[in-house]
Amino acid sequence: MPIDLYYVLASPPCRSVLLLAKALKIELNLKVTDLSKGENRTPEFLKLNPQHAIPTINDNGFSLGESRAILAYLVNQYGKDDSLYPKDPKKRATVDQRLYFDIGKLTAGFLDYYLYPIMFTGSVGEKVHLDKLEDAFSILDKFLEGQTWVAGDSITIADYSIVSTVSSIEALGFDVNKYPNVAKWYSRAQKTMIGYKEINEEGARQLGESFKKLRK
Repeated sequence: MPIDLYYVLASPPCRSVLLLAKALKIELNLKVTDLSKGENRTPEFLKLNPQHAIPTINDNGFSLGESRAILAYLVNQYGKDDSLYPKDPKKRATVDQRLYFDIGKLTAGFLDYYLYPIMFTGSVGEKVHLDKLEDAFSILDKFLEGQTWVAGDSITIADYSIVSTVSSIEALGFDVNKYPNVAKWYSRAQKTMIGYKEINEEGARQLGESFKKLRK
């Protein structure tokens, strides 16, 4: 049976799950979840995810939220091998570190400089938050120095997570090309990831368009 995925395409974490599912050839039963209508706060949804967040999956009775946990689960459960999430302790630790960097540094910078300020004030955040976002990209650029993907020379779930974040930041006006290693990796990801155009490019476009309407 297909896995239920509660999502919206504009959401970066949702797109990372969609991209990985394509790579693993996992059949999904897509359930668009309108947060503005409170569809993530119904009793039925809260049974699946008390945090009332998307993405959330329901895999034949097993429910899980948090995109990075979902990515790891999908590879562990359905991957033909461990290449996308290596079992080797050192390689897996590197992938995990990149995932934590994504949520703790890169996504945090995105939220603080773009998402929250535009939502609540109609303009981007203060320079201190831009500085933090630029620092995050400098770190990512350093991670990519001399290697093909963010956690080494093989694509992993960290790339799927981070590319959804980077594309969203770019969609709101950030110049990714200032970071040469990031720019090369970003171009490579677009050419390599199955379904990139219809999933990630389109979702980032939708996000960018929705926030343009909010900006003063």
